[in-house]
Amino acid sequence: MRFLPTAEQRAFIRSLDAMLTAADAPRAARAWGAGDPGPGRAVWARLAEAGVFALAVPEAYEGLGPRPVELALAFVELGRHAVPGPLVETAAAATLLAGLGDPALAKRFLPGIAAGETVATLALEGYGPYALDADTASVTLTVAGDELRVAPGHGPVRASADPARRLAVPDGGGEVLATGAHVAAATARAVDRARLATAAQALGTGLALLERTVAYVGQRSQFGVAIGSFQAVKHRLADTLIALEFTRPLVLGAALTTAPADIAAAKAAAGDAAYGAARTALQLHGAVGYTDELDLSLWLRKARPLRDAWGTPSQCRAEVLSG
Repeated sequence: MRFLPTAEQRAFIRSLDAMLTAADAPRAARAWGAGDPGPGRAVWARLAEAGVFALAVPEAYEGLGPRPVELALAFVELGRHAVPGPLVETAAAATLLAGLGDPALAKRFLPGIAAGETVATLALEGYGPYALDADTASVTLTVAGDELRVAPGHGPVRASADPARRLAVPDGGGEVLATGAHVAAATARAVDRARLATAAQALGTGLALLERTVAYVGQRSQFGVAIGSFQAVKHRLADTLIALEFTRPLVLGAALTTAPADIAAAKAAAGDAAYGAARTALQLHGAVGYTDELDLSLWLRKARPLRDAWGTPSQCRAEVLSG
């Protein structure tokens, strides 16, 4: 099984990295958390131009996919740059709508998702009552039992550990889009896609934390030398790197097989690795790591929610064992 990206995929990764660097995604994340989605919407539009959302949409509906490997690679970059918004949820919503086998329904929503014009979020029974960024989404989907609806609105927006992850409970009722056993089957595929994208995003978050911590310990001095030269610091960073690099093939392997057990294993490993990277970053940055002014906080606050989103590590491990 091949885990290394192809030349075309590496070029795609480089282009995303360059685009997100130029777009100043951290500034967009800060604005998003403060209730101003404008800069984040601008980044979203550029991602759509790059074809990121089209990767989750079948070609029959103006997409490029489904292409889970390229989607996973893209979400690693989205995590590395702390891009805000219901990115995972939009990809999962595309999978859900495409899996219903209803061409009219798919044509209604999927071309807009592929083009970046439709920002989707969703709340699925069994995964908490909240929908991420329902206040900025174009459409909020809800699934209860075997019934899929479009929520007519949402309740008050609540803060989370990550200010850029804004939560709200969708209103009940709304238009019924589909009912029946096929809704449950499509929902299961959507959860798998959400887990895969979240695992990739968590991996990118962990990599960003490690990159910034390595740079910091090379600059911060104690006893006249850089703290990065201390053996204990080197060991801590090495452990963090190993955990992240062991996670990478799990994520790419899961994207290749799309097997639920593989995806659950990747999600558990990525969540733990990202959270471990956050703990390392916070400890090695010292007191400055707690400050909101430091961009590091954007990734620090993201690691824990990503670890638990769409299935905690313990839930994912239980599914691996039962599968």
